[in-house]
Amino acid sequence: MKGILFAILGGACITLQGIANTRISGSIGTWQAATLTQFTGFIVALIILMCVGAGKWREFQQVKPLYLAGGSFAAIIIFSNVTAIQQIGVTLMVSMLLIAQLGMTVIMETNGFFGLKKQKISGAQLIGIGMMISGVFLLKG
Repeated sequence: MKGILFAILGGACITLQGIANTRISGSIGTWQAATLTQFTGFIVALIILMCVGAGKWREFQQVKPLYLAGGSFAAIIIFSNVTAIQQIGVTLMVSMLLIAQLGMTVIMETNGFFGLKKQKISGAQLIGIGMMISGVFLLKG
């Protein structure tokens, strides 16, 4: 249940962030908005870290360098979301984002990328993804 609530919170924040970034980019530019968002996100994460405790900083050296680049994807995510919202609107952007996430997840899990346990995709899951894609066409009108 806790995981579901965090997923809902994350999804809501992605939408709110996309709209806020689009408004910011209209005033100062898309990469400027991405930079500002990354900076404020860093500050908030740092404040939360200071409140909840230091954690396992000594284990930092054990993290694979490829995984350390994960945060850099956020700049691309912000730029892509802002540009997509400006071009196709929030609803269609979020729909396409979810389909892209599912598609990438299927590729990663079926191949065991990034140390994930290999998973087989079922027919029901493929039908579900197909229904989501169909839903995007209905939303697009």
